[in-house]
Amino acid sequence: MPQQVQGVIAPGKNEPVRVETITIPDPGPGEAVVKVQACGVCHTDLHYKQGGINDDFPFLLGHEAAGVVEAVGNGVTDVEPGDFVILNWRAVCGRCRACLRGRPWYCFDTHNARQKMTLADSGAALSPALGIGAFAEKTLVAAGQCTKVDPAVSPAVAGLLGCGVMAGIGAAINTGQVGRGDSVAVIGCGGVGNAAVVGAHLAGAARIIAVDIDDRKLETARKMGATHTVNSRTSDPVEAIRELTRGFGADVVIEAVGRPETYEQAFYARDLAGTVVLVGVPTPDMKLELPLLDVFGRGGALKSSWYGDCLPSRDFPMLIDLHQQGRIDLGAFVTETIGLGDVEKAFARMHEGDVLRSVVML
Repeated sequence: MPQQVQGVIAPGKNEPVRVETITIPDPGPGEAVVKVQACGVCHTDLHYKQGGINDDFPFLLGHEAAGVVEAVGNGVTDVEPGDFVILNWRAVCGRCRACLRGRPWYCFDTHNARQKMTLADSGAALSPALGIGAFAEKTLVAAGQCTKVDPAVSPAVAGLLGCGVMAGIGAAINTGQVGRGDSVAVIGCGGVGNAAVVGAHLAGAARIIAVDIDDRKLETARKMGATHTVNSRTSDPVEAIRELTRGFGADVVIEAVGRPETYEQAFYARDLAGTVVLVGVPTPDMKLELPLLDVFGRGGALKSSWYGDCLPSRDFPMLIDLHQQGRIDLGAFVTETIGLGDVEKAFARMHEGDVLRSVVML
């Protein structure tokens, strides 16, 4: 039977979020109902609230989640009730041209649950954030959005791999292909940027330069593995990165802000034949202008990182294992734990730069 649970709704553009009763249908073919245990508050959720993604209100927010599978629909074989899973927003199809070429992390036909969750009082269909909607006691997803991991790990830690931490680590390891001895610069040291610092450190980078306008974030980046920091409010970041790399620029520059001006800094702060990775998410109105001769003359690669170019079935269990071995500290990203009713306050703290991640515990 359909269930009624509590969830956090964004009712309209820039309106305060609120906790509402929502209806979760029984899982249909290829779907799963997951009892959510923890869900991180990501900047993408704030984008949804502000109308920066689309205007398909009302939204059921939340997507960085971990929990336990409660029920599955017909045809589901990869997960079963009782499995501890991390939710992902790129369930690969296995049939598109990217998947058939052996590049499923680029899947062009990722999918979500077919059925809609609804508001209990009006029956209005909800748009789940990134196809997940996990600021809720339970949520309905495509079974392919569930990735089994070791249940011994804390749900608060595991859920963060569902978006921001995976995006940052993957931007360094998968997209940027940082190697041993490389120099890396990371522009923007929020949750994703600091995860990129962790990824660069894990990959064996010799020099990791963290760039931000907030000294608090730079101090956190040092704790995460940055060898040098640059406050771009008081120093020219391009000149500073070049000075720290013998005048050449970094081998890989990861832009984790998503703005034209910081992307331009990343472009000119890389070495010849170096790589720029854009993992910060721009808004639809933003434009970039670069001299085409400079694009040609500097060579190298300009890449966008989709979800850290991750394959959840491969990367989530691996990173959980590394965390349990003490090789990466995913718990360092959890600044505070909160309840469903505290999401609006968490957005305010995010705006002020006070947190890496607030995590809703259910």
